[in-house]
Amino acid sequence: MARDPKKVADCIFCDIVRRNSPASFVYADDVCSAFMDIRPVNTGHVLVIPNQHSSFLAELPCATGAKMFNLAQRIAQALRDSGVRCDGVNLFLADGEAAFQEVFHVHLHVIPRYWGDGFRLVFPHDYADLPQRSRLDQIAANIVNVLRAD
Repeated sequence: MARDPKKVADCIFCDIVRRNSPASFVYADDVCSAFMDIRPVNTGHVLVIPNQHSSFLAELPCATGAKMFNLAQRIAQALRDSGVRCDGVNLFLADGEAAFQEVFHVHLHVIPRYWGDGFRLVFPHDYADLPQRSRLDQIAANIVNVLRAD
């Protein structure tokens, strides 16, 4: 059964921001925090979060999202310069249960990568089948209409 994403009282990341739960911080200010993931894909895996609770990406203020991404860029470079094994970096944000979000507090994974680390995204069996351009154009037009309405 899914947890109520609006329930801040039992949010582990809110507890971490309030320093009620332990974390190994790499950064914290009044808007964002970043700390080591306790279930890292690879050594050096960092989570960047907004200090203010937002369950889903659409709830996050744009300025906060921009600050999170900027911090992730800085952390990616710091990983490369820190001696952590890091030939590349993945940024990953899961938004919603279907996207494998497990903690319903927005968080951006900064994952150091190296050749042969075994982590990969698995694409569906029909991934190589390209959609028709007319279908892509139709979907794009629908998205444009929604964006214009905002």
